[in-house]
Amino acid sequence: MKCFLFPLLCSLLLSCAQGQPTQKNNVISYCALGDSYTICEGAGANESWPVILSKHLTDAGIKTDLVANPSRTGWTTQDLIDHELPVFDRSAADFVTLCIGVNDWVQGVDSGAFHKNLVYILDHVQNKLKHKGQLILITIPDFSVTPTGAKYAFGRDVPKGISEFNSIIVYEAKKRNLRTVDLFEVSRAMKDDRSLVALDGLHPSAKEYAIWETLILPVAKEILKK
Repeated sequence: MKCFLFPLLCSLLLSCAQGQPTQKNNVISYCALGDSYTICEGAGANESWPVILSKHLTDAGIKTDLVANPSRTGWTTQDLIDHELPVFDRSAADFVTLCIGVNDWVQGVDSGAFHKNLVYILDHVQNKLKHKGQLILITIPDFSVTPTGAKYAFGRDVPKGISEFNSIIVYEAKKRNLRTVDLFEVSRAMKDDRSLVALDGLHPSAKEYAIWETLILPVAKEILKK
């Protein structure tokens, strides 16, 4: 009798174990897409807000693994399409943040071309995501308030131009029922607090990136708990 029950019990236990989701299946795979504001130029690798966000989500009980951050300083929406989307595709990410557009504006890309590229990026990402709402759009900060920001204006009104691009980002987010995080207003504090600016005089410091993460975290928690 014992010889019969033991293998049967082992078989039942094995079946139950196989039916349980593994830890890997419970982890959110996160891909951060963007430019210098996502790779966090001016701060250390462990001070980047995507790294901090992953840690804080995990601490909150939403196990998150930053599987890819292909962002690069100076990259535009076209660079993201050409170089970052293939990385995103290979990452099989469940969750994405997107902050892009400042270099389009600096390099003179018009709002129509920016909008077209943004739509392409959003369509591509949402088509790959299992849950289309697990994508956060982040607005472009106002770099004009930094000590060296004016040199990249080339005689143009930076706040006005960036605000136009941000209105496109917000429009597409609302159209797709996606959440946004606004960095434009909070970034303007860099004008009066130089501790928020990196040593290069242009990019945010680790302190400023940490502030951004506090704005992104509650939105990420909300959409990932649904």
